[in-house]
Amino acid sequence: MAADFVTKQDANWDLERGAFNILIDQEPAGIAIPRSADDVSDVVRSAAADGKRVAAQCTGHLAAPLGSLADTVLLRTAGLDGVVQIDSAAGSARVGAGALWGDVVPRASELGLAALHGSAPGVGIAGYTLGGGLSFYARKHGLACNRVTAIELVTADGEQVRVDADNEPDLFWALRGGGGSFGVVTALEFELLPLSQIYAGALFFPADQSSDVLRSWQEWIADVPEEMTSVWRILNFPPVPEIPEPFRGNSYTAIEAIYCGDAADGEGLVAPLREAGTVGMDTMAVQPPQGIAELHMDPPDPLPYLGDSLVIGDLSPAAIDSLLKAIGPGSGSQLISVELRHCGGALSRTPEGAGALATFPGSFLAFGVNFVPMPEMMAPTRAWLGAFKAALQPYDAGIYLNFAEERFEMTKAFLPETVDRLCEVKQRYDPDDLFRSNHPVTG
Repeated sequence: MAADFVTKQDANWDLERGAFNILIDQEPAGIAIPRSADDVSDVVRSAAADGKRVAAQCTGHLAAPLGSLADTVLLRTAGLDGVVQIDSAAGSARVGAGALWGDVVPRASELGLAALHGSAPGVGIAGYTLGGGLSFYARKHGLACNRVTAIELVTADGEQVRVDADNEPDLFWALRGGGGSFGVVTALEFELLPLSQIYAGALFFPADQSSDVLRSWQEWIADVPEEMTSVWRILNFPPVPEIPEPFRGNSYTAIEAIYCGDAADGEGLVAPLREAGTVGMDTMAVQPPQGIAELHMDPPDPLPYLGDSLVIGDLSPAAIDSLLKAIGPGSGSQLISVELRHCGGALSRTPEGAGALATFPGSFLAFGVNFVPMPEMMAPTRAWLGAFKAALQPYDAGIYLNFAEERFEMTKAFLPETVDRLCEVKQRYDPDDLFRSNHPVTG
């Protein structure tokens, strides 16, 4: 079966070209929807023969950095979702490039296994993994890209290859954390964790207690073991029907905590956080891994939004003061979410046989976002995000690909020697720059 090809004349053009952020207006030269690796090979060869480039995309997350697609065939990989195989004995999974975390996490959980998944079930596994993969178990188990054992992809000449530590090892290295510049991934295999239950959930406090809660969290994380990953947040929920009660129209400060060790130990570790303020809602519980699929409350459907992020190396009292002044209660900020995700632990150590992204560059990932349902919300949202980023800029420690909403210099995300090696691999496997990605490999 040949890939479906969609043009502007087709009724499903607008549906197929849509990005997850509906503020992004993707206008490709055409859209290909393959159903198999053979279809992908045909699309790649045809695009090259027509002088077009190829951009692979599954869900359309993080589409803005792609820029203009006027000379590009948008290859939607969502149709490559037929392969989801879990080997419980080996503790591994094989998935097609169209598979989402929601296709894998529940099935693995039923078998007593967990994946190094993202914070939303609707995120594509392939794109998430190519960009590194920062999970709720990352402080103990590192980046998802370094748990990948094999990748199947179509190269610039249309050939289908399977790469692993022994076959095309340089390409295997580059794909694990170096992004999507090297080919079209059609399937990948990765390790799962033998984890049947966790202690996880969130504590919600009144927003006006943000300062006390953030400072308590800062002191608390200094002594937690690597099994504990946590996120501090300020949440300003708009009064719209899409937001469920009791969150609708209310503001909170919250701490999400995920402990992938003994549940009783997790309960003991979290107990001091309840003294940080007045707990209005407590969802901490012993649960299977699939229980945290919706913990972060990420929206399941495309919507208009603006977001920004940075990796920071320090969370000093001065940094806290600056951040709260910028986006805390009394600042005027209505950003729907600002978060600080605690990193470190295994993320700061290079595992054996690591890919291009061997470690996470800082101690925290900071991210701010707001819905922009009306044009008049654009200017204030940009101002609030600008204040958020300016507050933490003095502590900037780099960029993480999967949260970067704009193009950047590669040396902001990788060491110079890593950039050089990525460029060498790109030149070897895609010398004519056929493949474009949201964060292209450039010297």
